Amino acid sequence: MARKFFGTDGIRGRTNQGAMTAATVMKVGQAAGTHFLRGGHRHRVVIGKDTRLSGYMMESALVAGFTSVGMDVIMTGPLPTPAIALLTREMRADLGVMISASHNPFEDNGIKLFGPDGYKLSDEAEAAIELLIEQEPLLVQPDRIGRARRIDDASGRYIHAVKQSVASDIRFDGLKVVVDCANGAAYQVAPSAIWELGAEVIAMGTEPNGTNINDGVGSTALDAIKARVVAEGADIGIALDGDADRLIVIDEKGQAVDGDQIMGLIATRLNDRGDLKGGGVVATVMSNLGLERYLKDKGLTLERTKVGDRYVLERMKEGGFNVGGEQSGHMILTDYGTTGDGTVAALRVLASVVRSGKPASELLHVFDPVPQLLKNVRYSGGKPLEAESVKSVIAEAEKELEGSGRLVIRPSGTEPVIRVMAEGDDAAQVERVVDRICDAVRDAV
Repeated sequence: MARKFFGTDGIRGRTNQGAMTAATVMKVGQAAGTHFLRGGHRHRVVIGKDTRLSGYMMESALVAGFTSVGMDVIMTGPLPTPAIALLTREMRADLGVMISASHNPFEDNGIKLFGPDGYKLSDEAEAAIELLIEQEPLLVQPDRIGRARRIDDASGRYIHAVKQSVASDIRFDGLKVVVDCANGAAYQVAPSAIWELGAEVIAMGTEPNGTNINDGVGSTALDAIKARVVAEGADIGIALDGDADRLIVIDEKGQAVDGDQIMGLIATRLNDRGDLKGGGVVATVMSNLGLERYLKDKGLTLERTKVGDRYVLERMKEGGFNVGGEQSGHMILTDYGTTGDGTVAALRVLASVVRSGKPASELLHVFDPVPQLLKNVRYSGGKPLEAESVKSVIAEAEKELEGSGRLVIRPSGTEPVIRVMAEGDDAAQVERVVDRICDAVRDAV
């Protein structure tokens, strides 16, 4: 069944349009609350948000929705997505909600839901909530309406938790670290956690005003932090996204290090200690073929899922893996949390820098990536991937790359875009293949 509200990572869209109006968000709260009303206890939901201006409106709408169906609400204010997953579990809440559109511009917003175990919801749970959104809500009697309150210690709880991911004998004294928080949810907690472990912290992207989240800063806009790392003579840069579940690292030379290299490093070091579980790493179809070859040379596997960190996590749970993620920077380390956590991953990288004594540029160049090219084709309607002309070009490309590369073509789960990715040992061939498919898609639409 086609989804009307949920995409690859919760519900997301333009604020005051479509699913992101206050009226619809209230219905989401009512539906999600109803779905998780199980048993006779007082039910509670933890709600966090990033720094978008629309977060106030979304938070109020959700509070109205949840309380109207009998759920008590705990509000944390701005906190990273993984912090809400953590608090949902620690506070024995029935449900957790993060209000964020992640790396999107401030005009967008979204809703990410966590079950009582701190994990993102399954497709089945989201489908059940979708059905409830379009039904009349089951409103409670006046004496059963929920209560709402804010808590002040949420940031401290999270900082304490992420610091526990670093061994007690590791300190970051002597490291100069640039931390870019994207003017987003981690603007207080990430610099604080790294500073408390001894590093000299140069913070940027820590002055949110409601409209500057991800604006020229953060993991999707790296020019500013690259320049800052070099100008400050820093040892390393840490770039988070708006809700801080992604990490991109900048080495001391100002070069970006993506999620594939970070996964390769963390998996290798865990494997050397005998602590890697599952015999490898779980990533998506977008991860570089170079990572797969590197792991294979070490006797490890790379298991691929469709795009979306929750699909990575589902496979990790099934196979008992403890390292997974996405090339885009989602790092899932299940020894320390139930969802992607950019700050925890950053601390693991910093700990590796300290233990190795190597510069970041050497330590983090784990493998040589093969040429990979991703292009997006925007469309206004229809199903261009079902056109016979497009199918024919794709089939030809797959045959051309057979044995030397890969082709991944998929519609975006959050916007009307077809993503065309190819990789292989021959960069010119990869570019030809991608351009041919993009042209065919454009002709079809």
